[in-house]
Amino acid sequence: MADPSTYRPAVGSIPESPGVYKFRDPGGRVIYVGKAKSLRQRLNSYFADVAGLHPRTRQMVTTASGVEWTVVGTEVEALQLEYNWIKEFDPRFNVRYRDDKSYPSLAVTLNEEYPRLQVMRGPKKKGVRYFGPYAHAWAIRETLDTLTRVFPARTCSNGVFKRAGQIGRPCLLGYIGKCAAPCVGRVSAEEHRKIVDDFCDFMAGKTESMIKRLEREMAAAAADLEYEKAARLRDDLGALKRAMEKQAVVLGDGTDADVVAFAQDELEAAVQVFHVRGGRVRGQRGWIVDKVEAVTTGELVEQFLLQVYGGIDEQTGATEAGESVPKEVLVPELPDDAEIYEELLSELRGSRVRLRVPQRGDKRNLMETVERNAKESFARHRVKRASDLTARSLALSELQEALELPDAPLRIECIDISHVQGTNVVASMVVFEDGLPKKSDYRRFSVTNGTDDTAAMAEVVRRRFARHLKEEQDRRDEQGVAAEEGRPRRFAYPPNLLVVDGGAPQVAAAARSLAELGIVDVAVCGLAKRMEEIWLPGESDPVILPRTSEALYLLQRVRDEAHRFAVTYHRQKRSTTMLTSLLDDVPGLGETRRKALMKEFGSLKRLRAATVEELMAIPGIGRRTAEAVQAAIAEPADPSGAAIDAAGLVETTTAPQGPAERGAPRPDAGRTAEVGRVAS
Repeated sequence: MADPSTYRPAVGSIPESPGVYKFRDPGGRVIYVGKAKSLRQRLNSYFADVAGLHPRTRQMVTTASGVEWTVVGTEVEALQLEYNWIKEFDPRFNVRYRDDKSYPSLAVTLNEEYPRLQVMRGPKKKGVRYFGPYAHAWAIRETLDTLTRVFPARTCSNGVFKRAGQIGRPCLLGYIGKCAAPCVGRVSAEEHRKIVDDFCDFMAGKTESMIKRLEREMAAAAADLEYEKAARLRDDLGALKRAMEKQAVVLGDGTDADVVAFAQDELEAAVQVFHVRGGRVRGQRGWIVDKVEAVTTGELVEQFLLQVYGGIDEQTGATEAGESVPKEVLVPELPDDAEIYEELLSELRGSRVRLRVPQRGDKRNLMETVERNAKESFARHRVKRASDLTARSLALSELQEALELPDAPLRIECIDISHVQGTNVVASMVVFEDGLPKKSDYRRFSVTNGTDDTAAMAEVVRRRFARHLKEEQDRRDEQGVAAEEGRPRRFAYPPNLLVVDGGAPQVAAAARSLAELGIVDVAVCGLAKRMEEIWLPGESDPVILPRTSEALYLLQRVRDEAHRFAVTYHRQKRSTTMLTSLLDDVPGLGETRRKALMKEFGSLKRLRAATVEELMAIPGIGRRTAEAVQAAIAEPADPSGAAIDAAGLVETTTAPQGPAERGAPRPDAGRTAEVGRVAS
């Protein structure tokens, strides 16, 4: 641990102006970002008596090796710069809003010619409009099932939509009236988009005008003696009212507001938000917050406003920064600079936003409901956290002891190689930090020189750590200029432990590459599938851990995740390469037409299923060329009954697996689980 006095700025060198500051560790990585009205007053508090600091603050200042700051003109500028730096550097000691579970949303893909209604999770995409989030995916499907009767927009995938257009027959929903069937031309793109726009207006709360319009159309149909049309409109009206009844009115004045509540202890806090639009609860969201220092509820509110509304982010329910900001944000306690945050939110929304604490009436009652939800969520999280933290801590300590490491391996990287008889060789690198996967740091490699596992392993390890050494040298030469310009360095951040999928040969190859690069502070081990043995460099006998060991279970999870990531990439590359190679020798088929075929059909299976007429639909391909393509990709028959493709790979047909077989791959399943070379 570093002594904070060793990097404390000189007396009088810190300005009293507002600004944003960064703490860096010895590797140059940003570990904490903060803002202050007075940089001098705020930074001096970190260099007081270390024993009197909050435990996590004490850990942060002893982990850091330097501090730097940037002066800004106003506190609003400081807020925006702090948010940008937190997003850019992802500091490990900052308060982080992470979902306590994965919330689905109802998404409308307005960026497509024929927009689609679907359930969507994960990061928000540009050009897609989101409603929710919902607590359960089935709630979205139930809503869609009700509303597609009135708004028959497409809900099918792009593949189903395209297939229906090719065969000229809609799916079941098109026949029962729950889809306008734009795939077969029953409605034009403009008419379908009008249906989708009406759906979005209804979901956005413009319900009264929709209901009144349907009532007028129903009355007009009845007056014209069009009783079937009137009955259909009556049923549509009932469906809309049923959908509205499921969203209880909580604020009678039709307020648009987000209601925020917290439940917390010294280390973490649970946040719950109810999204109220038009007086109805349209969605609910929850986060778990890691506290870095002793923060008040008002300071938690500051972080919530900054991270959730601060910009384009996967945490927001918007495709633009201001779209998710409501007219009013109800919080349990106002931050110290409430006016500044109101100014920032108003700027993002483009109109006045109020930040207030409800005192009485319906809004106070709703706040109490949200608080109860936050307490229940926090109680569930604490039970789960206790079991998870205990198991992860035990696994890391057991691993440190078994491999005789100087420290617990807080960052573990695992490399796996995937290929078929030396062809299409690829590799994956997965990262686990504190015993949990960190998917943003995953990498995949296309291996060109390695023809077997050991050569490929040596190449990947050499490439990965050569990049690390290069960026470390750049950092020393430029003194952090790369970090200031925003170029990410996560790939070059070295692990405490490097795990390779394999036994002694693979471990020796990885250790050899590290030695050639002069890296001596990264431990290496290999996990062999056959007996789950742990191999260390230069050791003739493996380390055997008990089958019930938490350390062995962690290594298995890391190895299996690397294998999954590698196989996924290999299948993708193999399919593309195989299709390209089969089309190389077709007369009259140049590179442009090959690319057009691959773009249209995407896989060898779909291309084989295509008819001559479908192939001729590709620009530049005539009947003779289409027939030549079919001949080139045809499956030659094998006497045993298996189909053999032109690359010499046999595609086997197996009986459907039972539930017990389907759950996970067999321990002895190798890299040729799906295809194998035909014996000569």
